[in-house]
Amino acid sequence: MKQILQSFKTGNTELATIPCPKVKSGQVLIQTTRTLVSLGTERMLVEFGKASLIQKARQQPDKVKLVLDKIKAEGLLPTLETVFNKLEQPLPLGYCNVGRVIGVGEGVSGFKIGDRVASNGPHGEFVCIPQNLVAHIPDNVTDEEASFTVVGAIGLQGIRLIKPTIGETIVVVGLGLIGLLTAEMLVANGCKVIGYDLDDTKVEIAKSKGIDAFNPLKGNGPVKYVLGNTNNIGADGVIITASAKTNEIISQAANMSRQRGRIILVGVIGLNISRADFYEKELSFQVSCSYGPGRYDDDYEQKGIDYPLPYVRWTEKRNFETVLRLIATKKLMVRELISEVVPLEEYNKIYGDIGQSKSIASIIKYNENSIPEHSIRVKKEEFQPNKGVIGLIGAGNFTKMKLLPSLEGTQAQIKYIVSSGGINGTTLAKKHNIAQSTTDYDLVLDDDEVNLVMITTRHNLHADMVIKALNKDKHVFVEKPLALNAQELQRIDEAYFKSKGTLMIGFNRRFSPHTQKIKSIIGHTPMNIVATMNAGAIPPNVWIHDMKVGGGRIIGEACHYFDLIVYLTGSRIKAVSMNAMGENPEENTDNASILLKMENGSIGVVNYFANGSKSYSKERLEVFSQEKTLIMDNFIKTSGYGTKGFSKLKTKLDKGHKAQFRKIVESLKTGNIELIPYEELVNVSKASFAAIESLKLSQWISVS
Repeated sequence: MKQILQSFKTGNTELATIPCPKVKSGQVLIQTTRTLVSLGTERMLVEFGKASLIQKARQQPDKVKLVLDKIKAEGLLPTLETVFNKLEQPLPLGYCNVGRVIGVGEGVSGFKIGDRVASNGPHGEFVCIPQNLVAHIPDNVTDEEASFTVVGAIGLQGIRLIKPTIGETIVVVGLGLIGLLTAEMLVANGCKVIGYDLDDTKVEIAKSKGIDAFNPLKGNGPVKYVLGNTNNIGADGVIITASAKTNEIISQAANMSRQRGRIILVGVIGLNISRADFYEKELSFQVSCSYGPGRYDDDYEQKGIDYPLPYVRWTEKRNFETVLRLIATKKLMVRELISEVVPLEEYNKIYGDIGQSKSIASIIKYNENSIPEHSIRVKKEEFQPNKGVIGLIGAGNFTKMKLLPSLEGTQAQIKYIVSSGGINGTTLAKKHNIAQSTTDYDLVLDDDEVNLVMITTRHNLHADMVIKALNKDKHVFVEKPLALNAQELQRIDEAYFKSKGTLMIGFNRRFSPHTQKIKSIIGHTPMNIVATMNAGAIPPNVWIHDMKVGGGRIIGEACHYFDLIVYLTGSRIKAVSMNAMGENPEENTDNASILLKMENGSIGVVNYFANGSKSYSKERLEVFSQEKTLIMDNFIKTSGYGTKGFSKLKTKLDKGHKAQFRKIVESLKTGNIELIPYEELVNVSKASFAAIESLKLSQWISVS
């Protein structure tokens, strides 16, 4: 299928060919007929992409600080590699989509094949959208009119926040597309609406809709004009839909407001607010969040959990439906706002000079006879398989930043890369010369040429995918964790012993030269190990914290150190005790200390902390045995004390990824990638579950 993408590295806007997404649980698959180009938002993205690296940095000073902290902790070259890899990932443009439902995912209600719907999908021939971001289109609303749904909801949410009453005077600052829609809906609400913009064309359109509109460049200062048209009382409310860097707009909004007036920001402006402007009038100010309640809430958007209507009357979806009803009842007239309708193939008529465009609303028209294809050929040459063909399932950060760079130079034959949306997989396939990009992982499992399946998806998908691959007698590499609970692990165990395939988990740290050096010096004698992960804080709404999706940071990440201690001690974990910080430790599992008893009498301590400085080393290992002490600092430097013949090992950052993947590719040719004994993989998985149980019960938990 075709989709419009924006490169942040080159600044190019391209019409890319990618595989069509597969319909997912809780989502609907839509064949697009029309999309509306949000010129303001998309212009900013395009111009950001075209900016130089220095200009990008100036626009995102908060990201610059993160980069500087990463340089301190990991070094310049690894940090630059991370930054450039991030910039290489293209961004799908657009969020105003109209089309027909061609697939309904499991658990979806209220939609059927053939329904006409509006959604926040991008500019692509086929889109897969969660059900709470999709709304039915009334029969008397055309596809072109319906394409205004989402952008209209942005303005509507600003109106809901300002809470206008009949007869109030509301000022709309900026009469672009969102501003015009906002002003017209305010008129329908019974308000007196004053609007202004620097573009005469937009001012005239506003006047035709019953709005008292003016251009401040034509002699009317905004504050003076508003006061003069409100008997010097001032506006009851001001909605700012403009996009500008100046702080003047917020100051003018305050000065044109009445005592205790309300100001809502929908657009993007400078916010150096004068306290005096707001203090004297007791003004209220609020920023509107996109389409309404539910935005950026994964429970609502991705999991389909609706807010109860009696408590949250207007959600994103209900705002979409309201805009469509306004269009259907002719209270919101959008057809005259359409500046142009262009076929998808002629997208550059819009994006070629988007920075200079005077259009109000540009609409893209799609070929309704397109056929969804879930796999595309990327590599031009015919794929010639040898023993050891790989299929990658997952095209996220780990695959991009670690797995694929580590496989370079190993003679790995990668036939497929699977990604849920098709964009990430296709981008990586082009860069790393992978034969096919697909959104259908069953295609990989059913291909007899594929010997090894490598799984790097979100954690909740690992167990089922491992089991399916083992059932097909494939060798399986899965990035940690193997499973999220004992029940999943039991099912994997059953599949493993029936399969001809072998299993490997991405416990790469045991393959680091620093780990290998420590192991060679310490040997197999009983020892004490203290492992510290200065993991850094992750916002609580990120998926890793969701026990059903990510498993939490102990199961999902600290398991690395469980395996490292198993490897160094040469012994499996016998029992686990975990303690976490705070009054409610079960809610703070990313600030915890875990004590491990090993079968051979060794003791391990894993400190997993999220409250440290990012400028400090991320990982540290201390090993004590036989009057010897070895200190590993961030897999860059290892120092020995009491270690005759060894004092220091220093390398660039090396956590063992390259050595691990090189060994896997080499071992694949012999038909066994199980570089870590299966019993150890199971032991570490059980120990991570035991750690969480220990925290809940406040006692030692035996690892059987």
